[in-house]
Amino acid sequence: MNWFAGLFARAEPALSPAGPRDATSLAALHTASFSRGWSESEFEQLLTDRRVIAERATAGRRNVGFIVSRRAADEAEILSVAVARAWQGRGLARRLLDLHLRRLAGLRLRAVFLEVDEDNTPALRLYARAGFHEVGRRPGYYSGGKSALVLRRDLV
Repeated sequence: MNWFAGLFARAEPALSPAGPRDATSLAALHTASFSRGWSESEFEQLLTDRRVIAERATAGRRNVGFIVSRRAADEAEILSVAVARAWQGRGLARRLLDLHLRRLAGLRLRAVFLEVDEDNTPALRLYARAGFHEVGRRPGYYSGGKSALVLRRDLV
């Protein structure tokens, strides 16, 4: 019976760098994850920018998660993280974030920043576990008057 169940078990998604060929699928995933999704052309621009670092999670031939950041001097800003609904709650965002932070540290960046909706409890928990701390607040940053928290993590 265990052998039979194993046939239908999902394998862990593979993590790898994302590139311009992923623009269409990442745009679709972003649109499904956020109220204002980024377009395919926005992703193409990001993924061809030498300052942008992006990782993707693939299950089979399908992208089921990603993380994107942009470097500036010796710092980076995480621009977006998304995981397909069917894969949420399985630690995939944490795996992507851990890989991404190691990659940024390997590029000798000193710190990474991000902005997150103050009401996004799962994201806040993820970032706290990864060592981020609040360094600022942007009142009314999101629609509906919600504030964004500015988080930072040192990499050195």
